[in-house]
Amino acid sequence: LSTSFQTIATLRKDGNLVLGGARRLHVSAAFNAKAKVAMSRFEPSSSINYEELHEKINIVRKRLNRPLTLSEKIVYGHLDDPAGQEIARGRTYLRLRPDRVAMQDATAQMAMLQFISSGLPRVAVPTTIHCDHLIEAQIGGVEDLKRAKEVNQEVYNFLATAGAKYGVGFWKPGSGIIHQIILENYAYPGVMLIGTDSHTPNGGGLGSVCIGVGGADAVDVMAGIPWELKCPNVIGVKLTGRLSGWTSPKDVILKVAGILTVKGGTGAIVEYHGPGVDSVSCTGMATICNMGAEIGATTSIFPYNHRMKTYLNKTGRADIAALADEYKEDLVPDPGCEYDQVIEINLSELKPHINGPFTPDLAHPVSEIGAVAEKNGWPLEVKVGLIGSCTNSSYEDMGRAASLAKQALDRGLKCKAAFTVTPGSEQIRATIERDGFSQILRDVGGVVLANACGPCIGQWDRKDVKKGEKNTIVTSYNRNFTSRNDANPATHAFVTSPEIVTALAIAGTLKFNPETDYLVGANGERFKLEPPNGDELPAREFDPGQDTYQHPPADSTSVRVDVSPTSTRLQLLEPFDKWNGKDLEDLPVLIKVKGKCTTDHISAAGPWLKFRGHLDNISNNLLIGAVNVDNNAVNKIKNQLTGEYGGVPDVARHYKASGLSWVVVGDDNYGEGSSREHAALEPRHLGGRVIIVKSFARIHETNLKKQGMLPLTFADPADYDRIRPDDKISITGLANFSPGKPLKGVVKHGDGSQDIITLNHTFNDNQIEWFHAGSALNRMKELQ
Repeated sequence: LSTSFQTIATLRKDGNLVLGGARRLHVSAAFNAKAKVAMSRFEPSSSINYEELHEKINIVRKRLNRPLTLSEKIVYGHLDDPAGQEIARGRTYLRLRPDRVAMQDATAQMAMLQFISSGLPRVAVPTTIHCDHLIEAQIGGVEDLKRAKEVNQEVYNFLATAGAKYGVGFWKPGSGIIHQIILENYAYPGVMLIGTDSHTPNGGGLGSVCIGVGGADAVDVMAGIPWELKCPNVIGVKLTGRLSGWTSPKDVILKVAGILTVKGGTGAIVEYHGPGVDSVSCTGMATICNMGAEIGATTSIFPYNHRMKTYLNKTGRADIAALADEYKEDLVPDPGCEYDQVIEINLSELKPHINGPFTPDLAHPVSEIGAVAEKNGWPLEVKVGLIGSCTNSSYEDMGRAASLAKQALDRGLKCKAAFTVTPGSEQIRATIERDGFSQILRDVGGVVLANACGPCIGQWDRKDVKKGEKNTIVTSYNRNFTSRNDANPATHAFVTSPEIVTALAIAGTLKFNPETDYLVGANGERFKLEPPNGDELPAREFDPGQDTYQHPPADSTSVRVDVSPTSTRLQLLEPFDKWNGKDLEDLPVLIKVKGKCTTDHISAAGPWLKFRGHLDNISNNLLIGAVNVDNNAVNKIKNQLTGEYGGVPDVARHYKASGLSWVVVGDDNYGEGSSREHAALEPRHLGGRVIIVKSFARIHETNLKKQGMLPLTFADPADYDRIRPDDKISITGLANFSPGKPLKGVVKHGDGSQDIITLNHTFNDNQIEWFHAGSALNRMKELQ
């Protein structure tokens, strides 16, 4: 029995699980050790059942009178009103009822602070908090975890007590990365889950619709309010052939990222299908879906098949697999369904890839990266190889990496580069330790880090290079923006598969192509690495390791949640001011951003993660990584009131203290990357009202709306060039602010001239009410 039943079943007093009133499973009194651990995480509640999903799918299919894609089935199967909801891909907003919410500790702080502000007594859907972001990699897993518990005690205590108070399950530090825990426990075919992390789509590897959102969206679902999502388009990726040799599931998404770029999936669900799907393991499918976040996709998904069934069985969920078999027609696309775009990839012809540096869509075959690096002046020496993370930390990943390490050890070699290993969960850590993989990886020179995000999100106390020193690292992570992993803008980070990372760490150079090149053993003999191999799942049962889950009490009236007014880590929220009913006049341009501006540029992670629960303190990192078009500098802008240059947060605070709201101007795909809503909360907190760009990333645009900001786009992208860094901009037409009706921007230049530009938006009626109220949370309170 697994915790996943909580989303499809109700536990009766007689010990029967009731599914949809039609399917019943008896709970046996005999459980093995793993089942007992799973039972401690069991939350009896009923959110969805396959029968209800089936009924809703049939209602919508009859209304639309056409075959449905898999993603349409699951999304429309969660409509609040399937009979009345207007459905038009890429146009209408859907009101949905997700089954559950998951939050990682860095974003959960602000989400729980917002939920506390709502005044509601308890969450309305199953919800969990996962402690994975605040553990810094320094020495090794045991030492780093111990230090993190000491340094973050205040935050962990807040999350644990807030979870207990409001009915939220709490996964303690050391339990693992949120997405691996979800895959092992909460994802299953047909479920809809939202998570406050951009890589939540990882669950698509189990046929789930798992979508990354900001904390305010999570609060809506936790409050029992229908959740809004713009009806996604559907991009089909047809897989043919079979994976073999050095090619891995990671290469599929590396290839897709090269095709679609970092914004090609925006507003769409990527749906994999075709005969090639069956050659990809369940955890391999999760890898592909996970990194789909890097192409801007709403989520990604695979159809239910025997690989998923095998994984469910192995993780203690055979009963769910049996039910999924019964409802399989609802868990695969209809024959003849149509996609908005189709990409075809022949897995038999796909070669190993490596993407980067500085962006995850710059794709290269591994066979070519050495020459490309030489041509571009990228450092060839690999300083560090890093495997693991939420993208690639499965049993199969670790086994395949260990198979390569074993070959090197047998020839007397160790890694020339530094080498780190991040297990995805306590279950993976315990199992690969038991089965010998961890020791092999240590023997070849690896350091096994804590079950946490670590260097992938900048939680890395790196010592081997100085800041500003040009160097190359290769990782099996998903994201490689400038400075992301180690806060060094000169680090050239490349993302690839764990197998390729391991091979390059052994060789120590980007010029090594493991398919063709030779290594020299300790005895002087040349040898080639054999292609990696590894079992999809352990031959024995998974070892669950330590039980790190805290279940909320049934009665939480005695639980206190304290936030000290003098804390530097946590701060209770004050509501944002309502719109005053007037146009926004003469807003100074705080900064005109040049080029790529991710949420890492807007609200940096790494050392700033410790302030994620304190809005005022973390606002001191606002846009400090964004490039100012005026001087090509970061964190250096002109204060229009004083004429002096200062840091972005300092100038914003000065404008706010002077009673001035302000505007940011940006480029394409503004806010790509993480789901962190701090990138929307910070500008609002420091007096910002408007963000005008060529285009937005989906999550960030929604986050801005939730906080009462105006995210607007140029009707004519060339208008970006009309705006000067010292301009003042007025937004007019707000008295008649309505869906589909553009607003006007009056751009006043320093020389007295002005331009009038058209500004588009994607607000619907409900979202306009958020703006009027000052935020979505304010509007929620108005309706209580």
